Amino acid sequence: MTELDPGTFKGLVAREEYDEIARRAVAIESRTNLLFSFEKMALRDAVRPVDGARPFALGLFDFLHGRGGDETRFERWREVVAELPRRQTRVLTWPLLTVFGFIAQPDRHIFLKPNVTRLAAKAYEYDFQYRAQPNWDTYRSLLDFAEVVRSDTADLEPRDMIDLQSFIWVQGSDEYE
Repeated sequence: MTELDPGTFKGLVAREEYDEIARRAVAIESRTNLLFSFEKMALRDAVRPVDGARPFALGLFDFLHGRGGDETRFERWREVVAELPRRQTRVLTWPLLTVFGFIAQPDRHIFLKPNVTRLAAKAYEYDFQYRAQPNWDTYRSLLDFAEVVRSDTADLEPRDMIDLQSFIWVQGSDEYE
């Protein structure tokens, strides 16, 4: 996310260019196939007005670069996303909540696609503590699952959560039977 590297991001926040931050974040995500089209649309609709762009920009900055531990920052980010304006589709989904951390800081954050991840955990015989409503305990369980996978695949030298999420995806997707 070089368009929103920490220095650039901090400067945009200081200048209160929230709409520009939101535009850049949406553009970065749009180059991936991580979110479903309805989630992409919900995100665009949520951050288009200033009452969506401002909390989104500040919340994302706080999540990625703010103070406090991972749990605290995650919970604050979840609250921001939950409060974003919505038109037709909810904005607070696991994929939308986790995509930006995964893109910006793949050494630290992982992406959650619930169905595939639950199937992968079951196939892996990992007790994934999943709840549909986004929450820290589920995210922590996913991070722990990723660390188990990292340990078990150490000989493959996974670089970051992208490699680990890819492994989980292959385990849980019916594309790779």
